[in-house]
Amino acid sequence: MLTNPFQQNPEYTLLQKIAGVPWGLVLITCALAAVGCGMLYSAANGSWTPWAYDHAVRFGLGLIGLIVVGLIDIRFWFRWSWLFYIVAIAALVATEAVGVSGQGARRWIDLGVIQLQPSELTKVALVIVLARYFHGLAEGEVARPVRLLPPLIIVVIPVALVMQQPDLGTGLILLMIAGAVFFAAGVRVWKFAAVGLATVVSIPVVWQFLQPYQQERVLTFLDPSADPLGSGYHIMQSKIALGAGGMLGKGYLEGTQSHLNFLPEKQTDFIFTMLAEEFGMVGGLALIGLYALLLAYAVGIGMRAHSQFTRLLSVGLGANLFLYVFINIAMVMGLIPVVGVPLPLISYGGTAMLAVLGTLGLLISAEVHREIRIPRRGLNEDGS
Repeated sequence: MLTNPFQQNPEYTLLQKIAGVPWGLVLITCALAAVGCGMLYSAANGSWTPWAYDHAVRFGLGLIGLIVVGLIDIRFWFRWSWLFYIVAIAALVATEAVGVSGQGARRWIDLGVIQLQPSELTKVALVIVLARYFHGLAEGEVARPVRLLPPLIIVVIPVALVMQQPDLGTGLILLMIAGAVFFAAGVRVWKFAAVGLATVVSIPVVWQFLQPYQQERVLTFLDPSADPLGSGYHIMQSKIALGAGGMLGKGYLEGTQSHLNFLPEKQTDFIFTMLAEEFGMVGGLALIGLYALLLAYAVGIGMRAHSQFTRLLSVGLGANLFLYVFINIAMVMGLIPVVGVPLPLISYGGTAMLAVLGTLGLLISAEVHREIRIPRRGLNEDGS
């Protein structure tokens, strides 16, 4: 094993980069994707079509992309961060103009081979550009309110475009991811408290601007039994399936709620419920354990990084992964209102998998190139 063979700004050989890849993270990623294939096979009543086969192919191709992204110099992502952000914003604007509508929202662009959801990729682009911005600030500048105006604008633009689709859930996730980067960059806690208080005070006003289906989701969350065959059907069936799984579950391919089609969206938003019904609480906790290991890698990578950009990048990407997992599992358990957030590497969906694998690829790049120091005021001419 190579032991710190690099100087302050080393030029890595390909073999050195490969040796520096956290293969444990890659293995956990493969394990999660394998669980996803297994559950999608079960969701189709023991068939590779229409979901499991596509999921496996997408992951196989995406895994190659993950390694490629991980081997690219971290300074490349630093240099081109603004371009990634601009492309993401342009894709959101294009969604509004030529996007495909579904379930009352316009969130996708039909590319033929895949329906791209730009808001998923925007999460990653937002983290990269915020990490770049705060990296460029000198020590103590983050405490100056005027320095927080540009990143606030950076956040507000994609959030406003996503809300326009409308997609309240993703808009809030973008705000929370940005909040994690702001906090890691050194923004004072009292400023977060002020924003939180303003949010609570503005709830009655915001409520009036929500779409009817969004208001219905909140009301259903507060009392699912009020309409058990209508708006409350999803969460009621999810809770029944979770309870039916018990400690050890009913067995693989034996979940009655899912295989008798009582459980809605079993291949996407509610796939954790299906897993818990078939493998019980033990299976659910085992899956959560795999996600916890991924998050531990993200934290460890951030702690070992030698540049502010890499540290903030790791925090933001880790927050993105955490929110994917937490919101999906909390949603199917009835702890938060139902929103369209997939379970990473488990749920069926091309854009979400692309965004998650891109996130993990960037984390690998941060780890492989952790010895590189990027000057706080930008790169030198030689790229060091």
